[in-house]
Amino acid sequence: MPEVEPALGAGPLLVIAAVAVGVLLFLIMKLKLHAFLALILVSLLVALATQIPLEDVVTTLTTGFGGTLANVALLVGLGAMLGRLLEHSGGAQVLADTLIGRFGEKRAPLALGVAALLFGFPIFFDAGLVVFLPIVFTVARRLGGSLLTYGLPTAGAFAVMHAFVPPHPGPVAAAELVGADIGLVLVFGLLIGLPTWYLGGYLFGLWAGRRYDVAVPPSEEDDVPSTPEAPEGTVAGTAPGTADASGGRRTETVTRPAPPGFGTVLGILLLPLVLIFLNTGLTTLATAGALEESSFVVRAGQLLGATPVALLVTVLVAMVVLGRRRGESGAEVESIVNSALGPVCAIILITGAGGMFGGVLRASGIGEALADVLGDIGLPVIVAAFVISVVLRVAQGSATVALTTTAGLIAPVVEATDGLSSIDLALIVIAIAGGATVLSHVNDSGFWLVSRFFQMDEKTTLKTWTVMETLLGTIGFVLAFVLSLFL
Repeated sequence: MPEVEPALGAGPLLVIAAVAVGVLLFLIMKLKLHAFLALILVSLLVALATQIPLEDVVTTLTTGFGGTLANVALLVGLGAMLGRLLEHSGGAQVLADTLIGRFGEKRAPLALGVAALLFGFPIFFDAGLVVFLPIVFTVARRLGGSLLTYGLPTAGAFAVMHAFVPPHPGPVAAAELVGADIGLVLVFGLLIGLPTWYLGGYLFGLWAGRRYDVAVPPSEEDDVPSTPEAPEGTVAGTAPGTADASGGRRTETVTRPAPPGFGTVLGILLLPLVLIFLNTGLTTLATAGALEESSFVVRAGQLLGATPVALLVTVLVAMVVLGRRRGESGAEVESIVNSALGPVCAIILITGAGGMFGGVLRASGIGEALADVLGDIGLPVIVAAFVISVVLRVAQGSATVALTTTAGLIAPVVEATDGLSSIDLALIVIAIAGGATVLSHVNDSGFWLVSRFFQMDEKTTLKTWTVMETLLGTIGFVLAFVLSLFL
């Protein structure tokens, strides 16, 4: 990033920042311009308005974009591949069925939520909810009661993991922009996310299920004849065949590999966490002087536990265990992991454009001006991060855009604030994630996803899903703020 002396005073810079956010929201909400294009355009306009030298404008834009993607693209791409392998293999069904069997039917909502928390580590909110919906519907039909009793704890689990825990794009991009350690963000994301889900997702889901009786949508497979029993080690199904002599269609029996065992699924989900925790633990011990920082064990453990390497190892293991060992050919496994990349392309580009916006804000001096204002009014950085994130979330709907834009705004403030520890930086990321979670309403795709899949009208969705999201974001922020006072 080229060093550029601010050409304007604090007042004009803050006005430009406010106008830039307003223009960004106008482009996305009113003109329906794609967030990727809107962020690039606003970044360019801010660079020109703040009088960054013309010869440095393009370098400032591309440096911010590339610096963010250096980590985000790796983590999001690898995480998407891992999630796709688990989804394709039937790991979600195995996870849910086993946990319901262990917890018991009376605690089925808790079991489904725990399964969603585990499965939600590598898989995004939309994809995870779609994969789990048939499981939720089946359990709700079998056990009875409101769909919300089972659906909200599950949806809440995916929402928490998507907002709070790497390798999801929002927390990864925010961590990159504010300079937080990904391992610590993961640790505190889980430490804060789990009780947040229990209070705001699970307990609220049980309450909402008692208050709002939402029927389970009718099954499209009720009248479909069952397929013949498959031999051991396979799952039977049917595939369209060719026309027979009478001109009709005949079906051919096809077999798919049996789903993996519960231990296999759980082991693959925990492998990256164990490796990342190894890195964080060794780094902490070396910092405390318990281990020699330059020793081979520490350096090798830190390399193996670096988040991109940990996810790479896990994806390679999953390709073998969930693919090749289950009878998939190399070409089929390659096709599975390749299919994971298309849906995340837009997310990766948006987070990179958010990094571009943040880079321009830093180079223009807006961040330092904002830091001075916050210092004058005595508002802690973590509180300011939450408030800004809430405003952006409510205004434009996308949690990812709120996360990346807020992180870009607050990153220069973080740089200009003395005394912030690595733990403080991780907690600021969690606070931003909390703000980007609250008040999901009609401008959020997640709102409509839940509304349509659960077949609820807008009023009921606002009373249930929106309230739950607000609880999750607020509880997460409060826990992060409290921890920041003591750690």
